[in-house]
Amino acid sequence: MSIVKRIEELGLQLPEAPSPVANYIPAIVVGNEIRTSGQIPMVCGELLYKGPVPSAQSIENATEAAKWCGLNAIAAAGAVARDVDSICGVLQIRVCIASDAGFEGHATIANGVSDLMVAIFGDEGKHTRVAMGSIGLPLGATVEVEAVFSLAE
Repeated sequence: MSIVKRIEELGLQLPEAPSPVANYIPAIVVGNEIRTSGQIPMVCGELLYKGPVPSAQSIENATEAAKWCGLNAIAAAGAVARDVDSICGVLQIRVCIASDAGFEGHATIANGVSDLMVAIFGDEGKHTRVAMGSIGLPLGATVEVEAVFSLAE
């Protein structure tokens, strides 16, 4: 099944690959991997979730933000791949969460993107992961996700 069709079955839509907001590229092919830059929850040029958890955003909103970051990572990877369906799995996810001092629910928020990847790619969506807090992220985003995908040979 195609990645786009699976995303649509989940009631979601693959966004257009986001444009960089600084001097970097959104994704690069390295051997049989695609490595993405950090992706924030931008859709159609609009930042959907801004501010730290839990003072400005709820855990539920931040979890949704992580999903959008994951979709943007897939879009960025698909833009440098032969096509999005040449992405065959997820190797690693790094999730940064803007959070208040003392917040400890980073793993719960990171599950938003991890669960999405498994829902899309099945067992090939299982990955290694880092979930960490930050005092701030680009443009004030609530979550930023970096991904490493595997490419079909």
